[in-house]
Amino acid sequence: MISPARPPTRRIAVLLTGALALVSAATGCGAATGARPATDKVTSITALDYYTDETEHAQWGKVLTACGKTAGVRVEQTSVPGASLIPKVLQRASSRTLPDLLMLDNPDLQQIAQTGALTPLDRYGIDSGGFAKGILSAGTYKGKVYGLAPAVSTVVLFYNKDMLTEAGVAVPRTWNELKAAAAKLARPGRYGMAVDANATFEGTWQFLPFLWSNGGDERRLDTPQAAQALRLWVDLVKSGSMSKSVLNWTQADVHDQFVAGRTAMMINGPWRIPALNQDKNLHWGTAPVPVPRAGRTPITPLGGEVWTVPQNPFKARQEKAARVLACLNDRSTMRTLAEQHFTVPSRTAVAAQYAERTPSMAAFVENVEAARARTSRLGVGWPQAATGIYTAIQSALTGRQTPEEALRNGQQIATGH
Repeated sequence: MISPARPPTRRIAVLLTGALALVSAATGCGAATGARPATDKVTSITALDYYTDETEHAQWGKVLTACGKTAGVRVEQTSVPGASLIPKVLQRASSRTLPDLLMLDNPDLQQIAQTGALTPLDRYGIDSGGFAKGILSAGTYKGKVYGLAPAVSTVVLFYNKDMLTEAGVAVPRTWNELKAAAAKLARPGRYGMAVDANATFEGTWQFLPFLWSNGGDERRLDTPQAAQALRLWVDLVKSGSMSKSVLNWTQADVHDQFVAGRTAMMINGPWRIPALNQDKNLHWGTAPVPVPRAGRTPITPLGGEVWTVPQNPFKARQEKAARVLACLNDRSTMRTLAEQHFTVPSRTAVAAQYAERTPSMAAFVENVEAARARTSRLGVGWPQAATGIYTAIQSALTGRQTPEEALRNGQQIATGH
């Protein structure tokens, strides 16, 4: 799942020295590697994740400890900053000195599986039944499941109930309704709608529901469907219904605008709910992301982390790690994690029960049913396409190019020519 402060995708350019030391400890390099037992008498395994937030780390520590007990091992958990994880994983993949249990942001799985550093989970007999199709796709590489996510996230439309009631506006379900509602809700000091349109993968993440729900495709950005989706955002800015500052806002900034009453609606994720719940004077609701026209199903991107079992010479350790992974993805653990983190259980039946008990998560559960993994169509080529998308968004919203021109340029970036 995505923590409140964490963007949905991470790419890095710099390694932190301190983080390197932490990862080295977790991956068992140096003397620790040689000390790993090669027999069935495995008493401990290592696990690596990026849950560095103190509360989040502690919550996951309890879950890993409990699942370790079911497997008969102690789980030694190490958490490193998200920006440090993938470089170190790639560095250690070739030497097979990865930890026994490895957590990855789901768009990164393709890149790591491509190196041959992960083991397919079918060899351990892990139950992957009942998972939503998109969720299973997020952990799949070349037809083999390499990772499973206990819970996932996506984005929905948040709205201020009081503002909509005062303005006599119904919760928008279509793009036309969204434009009309945003215009009616806008007034001095307040915009009707807010999104994150910045020049990062976060901006792409927020645009995907509009692109995909209109039949757009990241494999071919220069299409009428993609241009129509981008035109919607352009029109919202041009009409004054949405601030031009969205070009620089993060998802956290969008949240702050909403809490401060400077926007009546926003696109955001469930990791914002704990903070929203702290403001007792803020009456908010959620709804599926509006679609181009009535009858369409919103298609949103999947966020969340998958757990994997890396390759190493010690099969007994891999078996133990697989048992812990299976426990993390059982129905009971899914419910616990979803309740702790405001995420959606990955098994459809569990998610449906969760939505009944937690109404604020019902829209997320609905959107997850048709949600799509960002790597489902392009695999390891996804980051380049994502760059092309957010570049096009920036060009169109600043007025430098029309949506059509911006997306043609974005397609060139996505394909490298």
